Amino acid sequence: MIILSAQEIAHYRSELSDDEMALRALDMIEDCEGDLEDAAIALGLQVGQEPDRSDQWLDGIAKRWRVFLCQTGIKEQLQSNTVANAVALLSQETSLPSLLATPVVLYVVKTGVEEFCRPLQEKI
Repeated sequence: MIILSAQEIAHYRSELSDDEMALRALDMIEDCEGDLEDAAIALGLQVGQEPDRSDQWLDGIAKRWRVFLCQTGIKEQLQSNTVANAVALLSQETSLPSLLATPVVLYVVKTGVEEFCRPLQEKI
């Protein structure tokens, strides 16, 4: 379970202040007491997704966008904890509903970008 503190939510709210959907997602995260998974499920339901399980659903969604999130440029921004551009690109250049872009990006940052992207670097 990944929990964002009130200070982290405030930091991201400041960084994402120009993105209405990101702010709505942060409101939901705040309403869920910082629980990223609970917020992602609630947001998923709002956009017509049907979460099939209550644990690891966000992990599954994030893994679907791993190749996009781990490409050069976006990965470096995430490693420096700069999320605004990654959220914008994920919501604009993919079919992921905009409301889910923020929790997906925050999930990657909080779980560790290197760890999240490692499977793409492994040889088969």
